[in-house]
Amino acid sequence: MAEAAALDPPLPGEDVKPFTPEKAKEIVMSLQQPAVFCKMVFDWPVLHWNTKYLSEVLDGRTMRFRMGMKKRDTAPQFETKCSYVEATLEEFLAWTSGQPTSVSRPFSCYDSSKYWAYADYKYIARIFEDKTEIFKDIMWSDFGFPGRNGKESTLWIGSAEANTPCHLDSYGCNLVLQIQGRKRWHLFPPSNTTFLYPTRIPYEESSIFSKVNVVNPDLRHYPQFRKAQAHVVTLNPGQVLFVPRHWWHYVESVDPITVSINSWIELDADHRARVEEAITRTLVCAIKSAENPSRLDAWLNPTEAEATSHEINLQYLNGAISAYLEYQTVTVSEDRDCSTHGTEKEASSCKRRKIQANTKPEDYKSGTQEAGFTVVKAKKLEKIPFGVHLIPVLPQSQEASSVGAGAVESDSRDLLSENEGGHFGKSRCTGKQSVMSNDCKTLADQTDSDSTANSSQMGISTNDLLDCLVNPQVISLVASLLLERERV
Repeated sequence: MAEAAALDPPLPGEDVKPFTPEKAKEIVMSLQQPAVFCKMVFDWPVLHWNTKYLSEVLDGRTMRFRMGMKKRDTAPQFETKCSYVEATLEEFLAWTSGQPTSVSRPFSCYDSSKYWAYADYKYIARIFEDKTEIFKDIMWSDFGFPGRNGKESTLWIGSAEANTPCHLDSYGCNLVLQIQGRKRWHLFPPSNTTFLYPTRIPYEESSIFSKVNVVNPDLRHYPQFRKAQAHVVTLNPGQVLFVPRHWWHYVESVDPITVSINSWIELDADHRARVEEAITRTLVCAIKSAENPSRLDAWLNPTEAEATSHEINLQYLNGAISAYLEYQTVTVSEDRDCSTHGTEKEASSCKRRKIQANTKPEDYKSGTQEAGFTVVKAKKLEKIPFGVHLIPVLPQSQEASSVGAGAVESDSRDLLSENEGGHFGKSRCTGKQSVMSNDCKTLADQTDSDSTANSSQMGISTNDLLDCLVNPQVISLVASLLLERERV
């Protein structure tokens, strides 16, 4: 297994892309495993979006950075365990380069050798709402999605070791372009779900988290993880990674500064997924709110605005079921196997259709009724044209994947040693997030105390019960039973 080669500027006569937009879309809609596209974006203006350029364009505008610790604990660093700061990119760059705290003031209490910073899930349509001309720098039309650009894309900026805990996305598939620095992706197929110990705590719509820190697993508590089969790749600037539907992924920045963008593509299977997500929300909010109404921050991810009421959640569940049955009536002759890609919808790229307090329940049907969305059938390929321009992300050996380390690259030792020392509209809630400005030790203390509390619990906890009740397999069965009732 070899690392996908970095994209070099095309030489004269080599400025022809390996796949036409039509062919690229067929590949995306047919792939059942992660793969890296090469030499598909060499003419995209967005390749100039390094942090220095973005700092100039944003001109002092602040963004929220998630702060995490570089120490390797066996527990994942969920967003509920992190602190947050508001800072400009200029201040972020000063902090990563070790400049005086007078220049990097918001980060003054964070030692960059012990902490990482991550500006994640930054929707380009929001941060550049007054500079809409910049949207055209991103040209997903080259992958067969005409009209899709920066407006339907998300920006990610991080320092070394900044990471996203292992999770799967309930909705859609994903195209990710690396712009600056390198990121290492650890991916696991949907068939590994049981081995990854899925949990909905912290709760976030459309994200199912793993209880395992896949790069430093606690095999005593999670022995089944030994059976998981990791597919690991280091993504270089200019490369585009395709992440299929329901593939688990843990992502970590390798270099001092990384910049990437992505776009989530909606699929037919998302209609059914919305029913399952509505069931999950109803159960999680009901049980956790009853357990301790004053401690929402302990189980509700900071990306969630609030725990919606049981009445509203039931309304959304009924709306999702009605929308799915309506969709099924319209497309009764189609194959809707949830394990395949099916079709995709043009226009908006949505990782989540957030349930907001100010959203009407009938709006939950927007998955089938939203203006501007047209269902496009994609031709399936019998054989995927893998080669130098489309590189499959292959599984590691069983031994390597069992400890969650390694990378799909020909000479991984140097890269690995660097780290051994240490939906459209995913709303960010500022009220719940902990913004630390004085004592950074609090973050470490919080993590340690939470771990101690969990380990000292006796018997079955509320979270243990929920892990069973909202297990993806159970929720799928409940959705089938509810849908069958409604069909009668």
